[in-house]
Amino acid sequence: MESLLHDAARHVALALQAIAIIVVAVGSARVLVEVGRLALVAGGDEARGRAAWLGYARWLVAGLTFQLAADIVSTSFAPSWDDVGRLAAVAAIRTFLSYFLDHEMESSRKLQRVSPPSDKRVERVARGD
Repeated sequence: MESLLHDAARHVALALQAIAIIVVAVGSARVLVEVGRLALVAGGDEARGRAAWLGYARWLVAGLTFQLAADIVSTSFAPSWDDVGRLAAVAAIRTFLSYFLDHEMESSRKLQRVSPPSDKRVERVARGD
């Protein structure tokens, strides 16, 4: 029974790691397209650039969240100190990024209240739509 649980945990962790890779890859592709588009447009809007990077940060946090879940599953059976250290590092990085992302999003909201964007595209990019 224990070996069955180990195998299941290994498969679940592998699937979660694959999802994390896909999330980061999709987010990276999206921001590259958006930043490339903004670079080609004369007079690229700074608010749109900031929204693109904020959207990217959200994708990265989502990827780290899946990675953290994979590490939790991986360390559920007889974790080594190396496993625990890796889990702690991923959790710390995710917490750090989430904190600063929230801070940056709040700053952006304050800027948008002062000078609202010319269209809704900035908001969609920031949400990752």
